[in-house]
Amino acid sequence: MNSKEKRYFVHPSSYIDENVEIGDDTKIWHFCHVMRNTKIGEKCVLGQNVMAGPNVSIGNRVKIQNNVSVYEGVKLEDDVFCGPSMVFTNVINPRSFIERKHEFKETLVKRGATIGANATIVCGVTIGRYALVAAGSVVTKDVPDYGLVMGVPARRVGWVCKCGSTLKVKRDENFVCQACSSEYLEKGNSLIPIVERV
Repeated sequence: MNSKEKRYFVHPSSYIDENVEIGDDTKIWHFCHVMRNTKIGEKCVLGQNVMAGPNVSIGNRVKIQNNVSVYEGVKLEDDVFCGPSMVFTNVINPRSFIERKHEFKETLVKRGATIGANATIVCGVTIGRYALVAAGSVVTKDVPDYGLVMGVPARRVGWVCKCGSTLKVKRDENFVCQACSSEYLEKGNSLIPIVERV
């Protein structure tokens, strides 16, 4: 751990390796392991039995629920939510008898994205800003910003607002969120915010 004054909480049952940075007001709960050269931002919550690292970057205000492993090659930007028992991978064709650490593929989860419980994220993809991956889905390709994806394999079935509500109502060709009144323009396979109220 770094030498600055400790302004975060680590449960006594958890292990923090050397050369780890943990931001202020972060909470690391029971039976976690944060491995070397990992950086965790401010105001994060790591639930029970979370493993992060080595060499992982986790942004600010990230919530990682119970039983999640954030492997090398995964980057979580600010405000990401990882649901209980969701899975990241980092090798596309693993074999127990072949060492493939030099083949780790990068996975990027952009700001504000949500990954539901028991979803699987196959390595090498990018999950866009404020996207929502439904529980139990298997993501094998990139997810656009604000995309709502579900299924095995996951496919985009709609759009979600920055606030997390599904966008269903259109007014003058624009989507309007019924929860917060934010407005979006659909252009091809992308959603462009016009007015975001959250």
